[in-house]
Amino acid sequence: MATLYIENVPDELYDAIRGKAKARRKSIAAEVLAVLEQNFPTARELKARREFLRRVKRLQSATPPGKGPFPSTEEMQREDRLR
Repeated sequence: MATLYIENVPDELYDAIRGKAKARRKSIAAEVLAVLEQNFPTARELKARREFLRRVKRLQSATPPGKGPFPSTEEMQREDRLR
């Protein structure tokens, strides 16, 4: 696993990261790694996102099922009123 060193981090940015890490009960390194993972997806993550988008588009383009053998809610309400 690679190691990343960052120099000359502005104090204000470092304090913001440290505050967020403390709030989440993480180390600063763990918080920075979480931010990097969220903002820089890997090739595997991009592939999974494309697959998900493809499946969503397929579901959106599918024609909705017909009424089926069941009566509509309006028909059921009318039937109940007649009882």
